[in-house]
Amino acid sequence: MSSCDRRSLLIRLGALAATLPVTACGFTPAYAPGAAANTLRNSVVPDDPANRMGYYFIGQIQSRLGPASTPRYRLSYRITTRKVELAVTTEGSILRYNIVGEVSYSLKDIKTGATLFTGRANSFTASAATQATIAAQSAEQDANERLMIILADQVVAHLTAAASSFAEQPVSQP
Repeated sequence: MSSCDRRSLLIRLGALAATLPVTACGFTPAYAPGAAANTLRNSVVPDDPANRMGYYFIGQIQSRLGPASTPRYRLSYRITTRKVELAVTTEGSILRYNIVGEVSYSLKDIKTGATLFTGRANSFTASAATQATIAAQSAEQDANERLMIILADQVVAHLTAAASSFAEQPVSQP
């Protein structure tokens, strides 16, 4: 047996050994068939957006969970943001802002109206302040969009983690 054959055998055995701890602990992908979080896919109907930030928030929710082709859940949310001066010169000019955002949300069963899960997510992004008004507005709009994507990702992560506590498990076919 050549050393090349022994080396490839050792590599294969090492790869097999690396997968054993993951399968031994009962790891299952969140969106695997039959997994609780899989019931969220294409079944969450968010409230209509009230403004541009809501539009970005809902867009990211739908890109992560898919459009609600089989609606089972309604996602209600309330977004709040505020601008915090971050870098101020000695002359009082603001060079940078933090945009701090929070979303409070609840997931309800569409059939019964029962609240299944509530939560909050918060984060921040930064925006440069420039002398040019259009550039400053563009930077702030971009920061708001990034913030809504971050918040939506957090909401989806929370719902995914908690899905086993509220999701109806699909009936398995024999």
